[in-house]
Amino acid sequence: MVEHEEDGLLERCLEGDGGAFGQLVDRYQRVLFNVSLRMVGNREDARDITQTVFLKAYENLGKFDRRHRFFSWVYRIMINETLNHLNRARRTEPLDETMAAEQCGPDEDCARHRLHDSVQSALMELSPDYRQVIILRHFAQLSYQEMSSVLEVPEKTVKSRLHTARQLLGGIFSKSGIALS
Repeated sequence: MVEHEEDGLLERCLEGDGGAFGQLVDRYQRVLFNVSLRMVGNREDARDITQTVFLKAYENLGKFDRRHRFFSWVYRIMINETLNHLNRARRTEPLDETMAAEQCGPDEDCARHRLHDSVQSALMELSPDYRQVIILRHFAQLSYQEMSSVLEVPEKTVKSRLHTARQLLGGIFSKSGIALS
């Protein structure tokens, strides 16, 4: 979404147009859900967190600082909600999400599921700070600058955390006998 389109939608939201907020939800709900899912490891919890995030965003839209991107603001709300959930739940269970099959045989499907489960399990072993940077970079495909803005830390910190997180993941994969290519 082009920034001026987003500004127009925000303006309409502030004037009470719920449909405009619905367009923002449509635009960002998938990425926020996916990040939350990777953070908490449970589809239902991620769905609940995502709904709570948009509810809080809507209720607090008047407090939004228009000098920043809406995505950065709503992402920060999502991270806070996710961390609150993790603090309450203290869970590290792997995902039971099924991966999309692309007409492959049972062996390939089984191998894909094992790899998916291994990656999710490894992610859940990381601290939330390290998990976030991996998810933002490799799953949400944000740039370092975007990650810096969303996480509200310097770009150097993002790069440092990402480097450390990758090393930690490599160690986890190595202990699990997963070869990295």
